[in-house]
Amino acid sequence: MNIGILGGGAWGTALAQVMAAGGHTVRLWAREPEVVAAINDTHANPLFLPGVELSPAIRASDDLAAAAETDLILVVTPAQHARAVLRDLPRHGQPLLLCSKGIEAGSHKLLSEVAAEEHPASPIGVLSGPTFAGEVARGLPTAVTLAMADADAAARMAEALALPTFRPYASDDVIGAEIGGAVKNVLAIACGVVEGAGLGQNARAALIARGFAEMTRFGLARGSRAETLAGLSGLGDLVLTCSSTSSRNFSLGLGLGQGRKAAELMADRRTVAEGAFTAPVLCAAAAAADVAMPVSEAVAALLAGAEVGAVIGTLLARPLTREHA
Repeated sequence: MNIGILGGGAWGTALAQVMAAGGHTVRLWAREPEVVAAINDTHANPLFLPGVELSPAIRASDDLAAAAETDLILVVTPAQHARAVLRDLPRHGQPLLLCSKGIEAGSHKLLSEVAAEEHPASPIGVLSGPTFAGEVARGLPTAVTLAMADADAAARMAEALALPTFRPYASDDVIGAEIGGAVKNVLAIACGVVEGAGLGQNARAALIARGFAEMTRFGLARGSRAETLAGLSGLGDLVLTCSSTSSRNFSLGLGLGQGRKAAELMADRRTVAEGAFTAPVLCAAAAAADVAMPVSEAVAALLAGAEVGAVIGTLLARPLTREHA
């Protein structure tokens, strides 16, 4: 299969490596000329995925039209840039597999909704789950959710992309797969705050559990299924990113918990902590749906410049309620 990959960051490059290992022809589109040159000339991406030798089968280009001349396109651009890239992408009707995690600012639309608007003739899927790009690129065992509205199509695509160490589990709950990935990024920032502020392991465990309750409330309100949110793309991804400094979102929260400001922490980052952009959008979407998300609101407040002690104090002063009210 000829596969196009839009995005030359760590995750896009790791997915290119997986696809090449599966025997597919891979065309990777990247904006950065140094990334294109490094992949083609040295089979490496030291800017975003250092220390990984890439397959010679991966060919990179800054020509978006070239990536569109493929059988399947993996969209791995940052969520807030997805619409612009999809709008510029030539429309050939092949499946689009969305691999970024976020909610579009302004519209509050999921990326599957954005893609359907920009490419109405293309089948839309979502690939999401507990994945650190470096581990995936090195061939360490990984399991993900691959969701499409057509369950049979999802199963066929999962079979086509699977490797012994890369196992996609098919689902027909596109909304659930997307919401899990978007919300967990915000909650990972919160867990980093807990670590940075020295609040202890009890607090982190409680935050993961209460954060998962928020994810579930919001997901159900948007039409997802509870079992999807309890699977790889929801709880699985949440556990991974809430427990490791390898997570960009967790690392951002760590700095916030230590009293540093978001602008400072994000100024030198070449890679994107998607949760920082998702948090205010998520809170606005939750408010519109009348869904309570106090942990997410606390993260949004910190990103907007609130003092960490005051935000933690507000959370801890919330009235007690039934756990499953």
